[in-house]
Amino acid sequence: MITTTIIAQANPPGTKQKNPGLLDMLIPMILMFIIMYVILIKPQQKKQKQHQELVKKLKAGDKVVTNGGIHGSIAAVKDKTVLLKVADNVKIEVERLNISETISGEKKETS
Repeated sequence: MITTTIIAQANPPGTKQKNPGLLDMLIPMILMFIIMYVILIKPQQKKQKQHQELVKKLKAGDKVVTNGGIHGSIAAVKDKTVLLKVADNVKIEVERLNISETISGEKKETS
């Protein structure tokens, strides 16, 4: 008897139960995608574009820091690598994409 009363109150006679349509289910998913794009994807794309510009502008004499934390100055620039002078008579070859930032005096440009 209690169960019958609860069921009767949940769906009164003469009213239709609304079934969620496709549009009702898609709107929250679309909003979540838009929020994810604005918060996660867009800033990452901007950062990646800045890093690509930094790598393109590398030239001999620039003081740089690699992703591994090695500080040095660029002795020569090749297609995909740079020759990095880290000490007197010590040069290492590093991938251009591994350069994380350039250093010029007090001002630092990060990617």
